[in-house]
Amino acid sequence: MFLARLLSRVKSSEILVNGPTRHAVQLPTVGASMLPTIQVMGDHVLISRAYRRGRGVKVGDVVSFASVIKPRERVIKRIIGMPGDFVLRDTPGKSHDQRMIQVPEGHCWVTGDNLEYSRDSRHYGPVPLALVYGKVLATVFPWKERRWIENGLQPAS
Repeated sequence: MFLARLLSRVKSSEILVNGPTRHAVQLPTVGASMLPTIQVMGDHVLISRAYRRGRGVKVGDVVSFASVIKPRERVIKRIIGMPGDFVLRDTPGKSHDQRMIQVPEGHCWVTGDNLEYSRDSRHYGPVPLALVYGKVLATVFPWKERRWIENGLQPAS
């Protein structure tokens, strides 16, 4: 069922899964910052490059982007703020200074799903949308643990 849905999405979106292409790339992951969504070692994710430079991404999407700290490295985080949104600058409950900041135009605010082990916008600030490489669609390896990466966040009303 998963493979059939993936293949239908591949055909309709022109996404290819055989390594790097113009449309998609498979990337191995390392680190605990996105637990439990993405495992510490060995998960390979499918990234759609149709979303490069932040085109079409929204709050809750998991994206890959060039690291602000080490530009040659790619990082995976979840978007929690888009241009104009107000976000909490620090980890909730970890600081007495609970300041809100507004995400500047042309940027997004990202965090890892595992806040305790994530180096993200709370440390280096907003990320330019121009650094977004693509949107993470699915975990594709190990095969027995393949799954879609869902957008579980809802905008505040």
